[in-house]
Amino acid sequence: MRLTTKGRYAVTAMLDIALHKEQGPVSVQEIAARQDISSTYLEQIVGKLKRSGLLLSHRGPGGGYVLGSQATEVSISAIVQAVGEGVDATRCGGRADCQEGHMCLTHDLWADLSDQIDGFLQGITLASLVERQSVTGVCARQDEKADGVSLISATQI
Repeated sequence: MRLTTKGRYAVTAMLDIALHKEQGPVSVQEIAARQDISSTYLEQIVGKLKRSGLLLSHRGPGGGYVLGSQATEVSISAIVQAVGEGVDATRCGGRADCQEGHMCLTHDLWADLSDQIDGFLQGITLASLVERQSVTGVCARQDEKADGVSLISATQI
């Protein structure tokens, strides 16, 4: 049982956008640079988040993505589910057919664990993460690094 890369990147992208909301729409390239994620892969994830209504897009110069709802209304569970993920501790994907088509001895235990994890993730919002001092510290470091890369690239042109 583990959250896949797609789910982790979706949460990371949404948190990056929430942290930079005061700067207006955030481009996939900006997120990719700060978070060291492939922009091509991130485009696919952001597309799913947009289709789910968690993100809104703005076209044109200065365009990018903004949150589709207030950060206080967006749970981590909703983000993970929007990209087709979920945390499932069962071997059978919750179908209860893991032992030759029948439920195994520990199915209910693992299904209950999955429910507990989802409940935990439902209780965490983007806003609660934005408020964490450790998150804002990491954001500041990433912004400094990204600004340094932008300055270097501009001087090389």
